[in-house]
Amino acid sequence: DVISREAIIGGEVRGSIRADERIEIQSTSVVHGDVVAKRLLVQEGGEINGVVRMGETALESEPVEAAVSEQRSY
Repeated sequence: DVISREAIIGGEVRGSIRADERIEIQSTSVVHGDVVAKRLLVQEGGEINGVVRMGETALESEPVEAAVSEQRSY
């Protein structure tokens, strides 16, 4: 999983991506997971195989961080 302020994706990601500001999915990208950001740019050819949530309300109600914590706690 990727959690950051901004993210530019140029390859393959397996897992969720959350950015507090902006995510850019470039034309060569394939994302296998959910994408959550205030703003999202997907270039032609870029792929997202998951749920996309955008805007201020998506960030406020997003359970990605909880899911990341659950996956890493043993």
